[in-house]
Amino acid sequence: MHHDCIIIGGGIVGLATAYTLLGENPSLKILLLEKEDEVAKHQTGNNSGVIHSGLYYKPGSLKAVNCINGYNMMLDFARQHDIPFDLCGKVVVATQKDQIPLLQNLYQRGIENGLHEISMISAAELKEIEPHCAGLEAIRVPYTGIIDYTAVSLKLAEQIRVLGGIIQTGAKVTDIQLTDSDGAVVETSIGTFNGKLVINCAGLYSDKIAAMTHPDIDVRIIPFRGEYFMLREERRSLVNTLIYPVPDPNFPFLGVHFTKMIDGGVEAGPNAVFAFKREGYTRTSFNASEFWESLTWPGFRKVALKYWKTGLGEYYRSFSKAAFTKALQELIPEVRQEDLIPAGAGVRAQACDRLGGLIDDFVFLETETIIHVLNAPSPAATSSLSIGKTIADMALKRLK
Repeated sequence: MHHDCIIIGGGIVGLATAYTLLGENPSLKILLLEKEDEVAKHQTGNNSGVIHSGLYYKPGSLKAVNCINGYNMMLDFARQHDIPFDLCGKVVVATQKDQIPLLQNLYQRGIENGLHEISMISAAELKEIEPHCAGLEAIRVPYTGIIDYTAVSLKLAEQIRVLGGIIQTGAKVTDIQLTDSDGAVVETSIGTFNGKLVINCAGLYSDKIAAMTHPDIDVRIIPFRGEYFMLREERRSLVNTLIYPVPDPNFPFLGVHFTKMIDGGVEAGPNAVFAFKREGYTRTSFNASEFWESLTWPGFRKVALKYWKTGLGEYYRSFSKAAFTKALQELIPEVRQEDLIPAGAGVRAQACDRLGGLIDDFVFLETETIIHVLNAPSPAATSSLSIGKTIADMALKRLK
């Protein structure tokens, strides 16, 4: 069977792309390939479930535009399909005086992004929202919410099948051959598939898929593991909403924070440590070839040299519960080690260029036959339906 479009990757971005394409043109023959036995097994399924507002992102960037559009699209999709969510809001908290100018800059960025209901609040006002939180000033962000992105993904998969799309699990892509007249041939662990257009939404392996058609690609995915604790049930009352620190503008991760979950739990974390395997969810996870690929990438070596002190601190927190607890106490001083239960971990696909730049925005590499989504970092889950529309628009121009 010849397909109009083959999508590689059954995370939320790949699913949203397939869903949008079929919504725009139900006659299209769409095939989605996923190497695992079910969709949403990696970045999507290990997501903390935050519906991001678009506060942090540079105005006009793909991140900002897609997050704000995707936010509304996600809420509409959830309402349409009875997927529970809660717009519980969050606070971004300055705990030190030197963070206050950064907090004010963040507030201005939020206003520029159209978040007119955010507000700067005093320490006393913060206590009214989060009585156990320590802070000098904060930003209140009423837009932020929580949802289960696995539930969203499973509903997207269901709708894709209803619309006539095919989702083939257990199909690991091993090669892509571009043909002169007929699009592309995608070779997998279970057989070969032909398509007029291929869309690469492979997340942690997006660069390796891209290298099948662009061997000189100048981006490498570097995996960073984020480890979490959960608050014991009797200590969940320490957190009412979501509590975030002021992010370090020189580091691409947000720092440890408290996240209320849609199931009633409260997550604490994550740290951000270099993972020795792309799907390395534990400290002992190791893949020699993937580790060597990261280590020998010139850009990663420059990143390691630049951030070695921060990196050592993250590793220290990984192995020391006391150090992890101390970082959390910056926000909630009452938290104790015994309040924390080890929880899961996620791995973030961080795109890094050859010169050592940690790429912050969405990145696409396009030809007439293939679209590679090379970087879809957080807030990709929130933005997924908007990103899916962006990719679908690219695809439809080619499929005409």
